[in-house]
Amino acid sequence: MRRRTLSPTLIFILILLLFLFSTSFAFAQVQTRVRVVYASNVGAIIDPLLGDLHNQLRSVFSFTSYRLLGDVSIILIGNNPIEVFVHRGRSIELALVEKHRDMAEMKIMMRMKEVPILNTQVRLSSGKTVFIGGPLYEEGAAIIALSANF
Repeated sequence: MRRRTLSPTLIFILILLLFLFSTSFAFAQVQTRVRVVYASNVGAIIDPLLGDLHNQLRSVFSFTSYRLLGDVSIILIGNNPIEVFVHRGRSIELALVEKHRDMAEMKIMMRMKEVPILNTQVRLSSGKTVFIGGPLYEEGAAIIALSANF
């Protein structure tokens, strides 16, 4: 009885495909920007540093004033979570779940004094922003703007 064997060329192609598939996720990275915005109805001032978000903020929220409280840029690589302290005992942990050519999927865990208060996943296209409406703060609210570029 003759035994079937795989040709060396086929074995090489299979190993190469396996390597490419496994390293494509390992090398996936997404430049991520986390901004904390104070929104209120006191006055009608728009922080010039929020110029790129102004129209989006006004279309989603009904506040008249927006001020930048914090701005952090990080690079998400693989499934390695990064924690960013955002505001008054709150932190946000971000991890890249999967990156496609035109979309990045991220896991978001928000904590208040180490207690999880939000656990979700979002899909973002490059250059787009998602807002997380935050807690009441002074006479308004803290809003987190999460943007991705890849």
